[in-house]
Amino acid sequence: MIQRPGRPVELWQATGTVNPSTGRVDNRHVLTLRETPPESSGVGTSPWGGLSGAAVFCDDLLTGVITADLTGLGHAGLEVVPAYVLHHDLDFRAMLAAYSSVPDSSGVLEPVEWQHLADIADIRRGPRPLPSPAALLRARQAVVPFRGRAEFLSQLGAWCAEPGFGVWLVHGPAGQGKTRLAHHVATELAGGRLADSRWSTVWLRADARHADLALLAAAAVPALVVVDYAETRTAQLADLLRVFARHHGGTPVKVLLLARSVEDWWENFQADTHEAEELLDGAPVTALESLEPTDGDRAGAYRQAVDSFATRLGHVRGWQHHPWPALAASLPTPALDGADTALALHMTALADLLDTAVGTTSEGAHTSIAETVEDRLLWHERRYWQAAATAHQLHPALSMNTLIDALAAAFLLSAHDQDEADALLARVPDLSDQPRDRRSAVRAWIHALYPSADARPWDSLQPDRLVERFLGRHLYRYPDLPGYLLSGATQSQLTQLLTVYARAAAQATARDRLEASLTALCVTHPDHLAEPAIEIATRSENPRALVDALQRILNDPTTSADLLERLAGQLPRTSHNLADFAADLIQRLVMLQREHADDPAQLPALARYLDRSSYRLGQLRRHEEGLAASTEAVAIWRRLDEEQPQAHLADLAKCLNSLAARLGALGHQEEALAAIQEAVEIRRELAATQPDLHLNDLAKSLNNLAYRLGKLGGHQEALAAIVEAVAIRRELAAAQPERYLFHLANNVHNMSVRLRDVGRFEEALAAVQEAVTIRRELAATRPDAFLPVLALSLNNLSARLGQAGRHDQALAAIDEAVMIRRRLATAQPAVHEPPLATCLSNLSSRLEPLGRYEEAAAAVEEAISIRRRLAAAQPSIYMPALAHGLHKYARYLEGLGRFEEAQAAEEEAASGDAGVRQSDGH
Repeated sequence: MIQRPGRPVELWQATGTVNPSTGRVDNRHVLTLRETPPESSGVGTSPWGGLSGAAVFCDDLLTGVITADLTGLGHAGLEVVPAYVLHHDLDFRAMLAAYSSVPDSSGVLEPVEWQHLADIADIRRGPRPLPSPAALLRARQAVVPFRGRAEFLSQLGAWCAEPGFGVWLVHGPAGQGKTRLAHHVATELAGGRLADSRWSTVWLRADARHADLALLAAAAVPALVVVDYAETRTAQLADLLRVFARHHGGTPVKVLLLARSVEDWWENFQADTHEAEELLDGAPVTALESLEPTDGDRAGAYRQAVDSFATRLGHVRGWQHHPWPALAASLPTPALDGADTALALHMTALADLLDTAVGTTSEGAHTSIAETVEDRLLWHERRYWQAAATAHQLHPALSMNTLIDALAAAFLLSAHDQDEADALLARVPDLSDQPRDRRSAVRAWIHALYPSADARPWDSLQPDRLVERFLGRHLYRYPDLPGYLLSGATQSQLTQLLTVYARAAAQATARDRLEASLTALCVTHPDHLAEPAIEIATRSENPRALVDALQRILNDPTTSADLLERLAGQLPRTSHNLADFAADLIQRLVMLQREHADDPAQLPALARYLDRSSYRLGQLRRHEEGLAASTEAVAIWRRLDEEQPQAHLADLAKCLNSLAARLGALGHQEEALAAIQEAVEIRRELAATQPDLHLNDLAKSLNNLAYRLGKLGGHQEALAAIVEAVAIRRELAAAQPERYLFHLANNVHNMSVRLRDVGRFEEALAAVQEAVTIRRELAATRPDAFLPVLALSLNNLSARLGQAGRHDQALAAIDEAVMIRRRLATAQPAVHEPPLATCLSNLSSRLEPLGRYEEAAAAVEEAISIRRRLAAAQPSIYMPALAHGLHKYARYLEGLGRFEEAQAAEEEAASGDAGVRQSDGH
């Protein structure tokens, strides 16, 4: 501020640049002015007199205070005491805390260079009025004090104390408290309470550019990077990991990922890039549990939430004049059975306060149509929408139905900038024929309701459960709305639409109708929505509608081959959610490729599709179909190898490997052995000249060779093959554990079986214990992919422990295996019922030596029930196991004195192929 004699006070907002290196030795900044400085009033005086102590801001952050006009720079350079120097002064921090309107602001230093990377939405900037009561529920507003999770916080603190880079994924349903937890961790780190030093935190913006992410790798202070909705930001995460692959490691930098689910996306992302494989090795994954498990805990949390909201509702526009403390004191504690998450409890407390303030109780007008606590809050939110629309002179000229359509479109598709926003609103029914200035006024209304902290035209209604309930109810009544919004939508908008719609469709009260509408939308607009549907289906908590849509698009004979090929290119290698669709899609492409089989140039493509089809069918245990596909693929590659020797050997070996697996699954063991022996011979030859390309493939074939030899009694040869495979995989896993640890576990598991077969029982037990340890670690991070193999190793561990006479431990292992198999079979019975039957049969064997005969009989009886169904469809595969179980059941029944039932079981066993026996240990 400059005062000239006899003139009014004038303001001068000086602008310039600060080079962080200049003045560094003396712990000073130099502000180099951009504009020409004012002239001094006299010799030896500075035009900046009186400016000492003025604040220097870089965008929104206080960077320091001016202290002097530096000599020799023509008044164009000002000395600045940096904020970090001031921050070391205890008196300064005390003054900052005393006069700041933001709680705990005295301990926060943020890197200026990272501002444009940070999502600053919801950050409390003092006691300015909030637009609506729903804003109090935003996790980063932190209105209600953080509760519980002490053990998990301690684990996160220990993680932060580790040197270098690290990633932790926290997942849980909407409202479970993920964002609130991350906010509390950031606050504790900033205050130096969770780690030895004070940390900076960046809530990474979803639209942060790859080029700008490089600044994070240069972190000079301990830093936490929080990525919310991580499952929707895999491309950005890949960029982030590439950046941190160059991090020097001296300064701790941690990335905290928050996601609604792990599903398929996490497994696929970990294997997506070399950086992901390396940096995510051993990354912990935690499912966030409910916070208030008991009624007493919930009641206490409810009272705390009521009191917290009462202190802040006076800062919400339109709600300032209610006696909130008195209303809070008058509220009784309700039944909280439905408050299954921290957010549900907080919403209940807020809704109770608002209802009481306006004289609306559970018998009141709006709650007569309110099915959930979200509905009660949305009733109050609609009052806010209407009041704002009237103030913006939009209502009643536009109906509230039209304006709420506009809100639904804004929340469903969002918009990156003003042009996208205007284009979106122009597609909203009943707005498309309105003048441009009227639509601009609607955009301004939405921005006023939910202002964005960045350049986006608007933010969304929060928290997620509230906006998803609003959209669910709106789309239930107006299912045609999304169809109007697709033309001209960007890829990110289409992805956003499917993500939010799938979440909204999960609501129990309208799930069937909403899912049907979502499916119909995708089927009607496959060119817009089919490809993003694959991506969303792998990471959604509620993928059923999207999977149904994809299946209907596939079954439509008018769907183009080009679209089908694009969909096949989007498929992840493994996916529980898309397993059936993936198999059907590849089979359809095989059929289309056959139409060009007369063209020799098309044969490699046909062979590859056949091999992919065999793999997908094998995942579904459709082995006969898989065998036919593999057999044809091998025949094509042999023909091509004859025409071009050596050119197609790697492809031939790959298909021989698949062929052996399909033959073995169908019991053709000698043919399977011949196929895998040929694959090993080819791959050994290839690995000798190109080990980097073919050594892992050789280990894969050696593993399969060992299995086939074991099936035919060649136990010593099998052991030699698997020992070689384990040696290769140990070497590979030591260099790239994330990529090869899973395969090492497979090899070690199989080595245990081979050691048992040659009578080396102690070594067999040690090997299977190692396999269980590795697979348990993998299943903790990626349950969808690794729970089945963990159950397999637990099954074999139980058998080895039983052989060692450790019956209690054996029973515990098989109990866990059965529990896992039941869970998996509930979701995919065709895939997981056969191994469930095996585990149940082995459970009976573990119960028998403990004298628990009734339970043993019940377990094997359940296994028999499953195998009867399986043998009816595939007798050659499942009849021997059924007969084996019946003999065992008969033995238990005789021991229990139930002789007539035992005789009936023996007769049923004799009617099948009772001559074949299978070991329970496999």
